[in-house]
Amino acid sequence: MLVKWIRCRVVDRVGFDRGQRQWAGLRGEPGFRGQGGGWARGQREEAHVFCFWESREYYDRFMAGPHDGFAREQAESYDRIDVRLFEQRQEVKVGFRADFADADVLRAAHCRVRPSQVEHFMLMQEKVWNPAMAGSPGMLRGIFAEGAGSEFLVLSMWDSATERGKYRDAAVGRLEERAGLDEDVLSVAGEIVDVVRDWTV
Repeated sequence: MLVKWIRCRVVDRVGFDRGQRQWAGLRGEPGFRGQGGGWARGQREEAHVFCFWESREYYDRFMAGPHDGFAREQAESYDRIDVRLFEQRQEVKVGFRADFADADVLRAAHCRVRPSQVEHFMLMQEKVWNPAMAGSPGMLRGIFAEGAGSEFLVLSMWDSATERGKYRDAAVGRLEERAGLDEDVLSVAGEIVDVVRDWTV
């Protein structure tokens, strides 16, 4: 599965929100699996949207066809956009589906990994991080995906910010040490996103 991560610096929140709702028209597009997102908790002018496609082929067809018609609605509502593509490598919790309807917050972790450590990093994701998150109360589902240049995305969906906070406070430091994270990564940038239900497709 292909994951598209879109980050926008928004200058017109009302216009952006109105435009985002128009993406409901994605339903029925061949290969489309789901989309959702919301506002970054740390930077209130930043919107994050995650879109899932069955394959790169279906995504490329959409981009060459209907995409610009959808995007036109929001063109004036932001002044900066960053788009990254990732290919699914693992499920954080078995049975992942691109469904945001029951999620309250998302946690997106963008990891830049030393090329020599990619294999170890992926193994630790499977053996250490995924089981810990999957066993945490309030963690609904998640996906681990690989992008270009030894970049990775860990996206997890949570039923509340409170439960996500408990996991962070109780486990993250211990897990980082166990997984040898500092030896694997060049950087880790994370964001908590408050889900806007009306953006869910």
